[in-house]
Amino acid sequence: MRIPGVHMARIVVVHGIAQQFKGARTLLASVAPALRDGVTAASADGTRPDLGDDDIACAFYGDAFVRPGTRATTLPAYDEADVESDYESELLLAWWLEAARVCPEVLGPDARTRGVAGYAASLPLKRPLVRRALNALTHAPYFARVAEPLLIFGLKQVRRYFTEPGLRERVQEAVARAIGPDTRVLVGHSLGTVAAYEVLCNEALRASHPEWRIPALVTLGSPLGLRGLVFDRLLPTPLSGKGSWPLGVRAWTNVADAGDIVALVKDLAPRFGSGVDDREIDNGVEMHSMDRYLTAPVTGRAIAEGLAL
Repeated sequence: MRIPGVHMARIVVVHGIAQQFKGARTLLASVAPALRDGVTAASADGTRPDLGDDDIACAFYGDAFVRPGTRATTLPAYDEADVESDYESELLLAWWLEAARVCPEVLGPDARTRGVAGYAASLPLKRPLVRRALNALTHAPYFARVAEPLLIFGLKQVRRYFTEPGLRERVQEAVARAIGPDTRVLVGHSLGTVAAYEVLCNEALRASHPEWRIPALVTLGSPLGLRGLVFDRLLPTPLSGKGSWPLGVRAWTNVADAGDIVALVKDLAPRFGSGVDDREIDNGVEMHSMDRYLTAPVTGRAIAEGLAL
């Protein structure tokens, strides 16, 4: 039996954090047009894959971060007191330092150096510095439109993915359910790149789905290369500073905006091997937007070429 947009999809897109208010079809309503526009923009010669309604699907895992059987309707009124020590404050600091590096209007912990050079991190951040970090990020173009409780909830989602094995498994199961025998390209955005990568590297999961044939992986705005917080926590565990190559993948394109604060390490080839094709783009003030990444011609070209493998 064919289930439109799920089992027969040639392209599966895995979303990032803060999508718990949506669902697979809600996401698809914006993802599919953006993806098609990117493929069209990449086809200067007028030839492009014919993408029907069943060819694109979204893997939805946002509900894994809320109470089972419910859908998030409101966020707690998080403030600086709710940013937990260690992982959350360390990730917040990493975003703050990167924002200060790429955005002239953002002051870092050491205003004299814009938070880039000469700052010795003292972790976990004390509450006054957490408050300063949250205030500073309001001046970064992308984060300026993100409400503070949502930003903090994003920190918590990343931390929970890496520290709660059961939740991590539920996220990967949600991705696996969206993949079918016709899937040829797996596209991940933000935290979704971690889930997509780990699904492709999961030998037990792959063994239970011998029908999978996924030759192309496309990662957008990915944090996969961030040492300590992300890279060193991946499964399978990287060996000697090198991450595993995803099983069955023949082409891996990684796309990052130079000013993307979340994609802290823009080039993944040094971490995962020279087979990764790292590409840099400019998304304007929407540097971490999934739609902006999908409409980029370089993304469209990677998807079109993946379908042809």
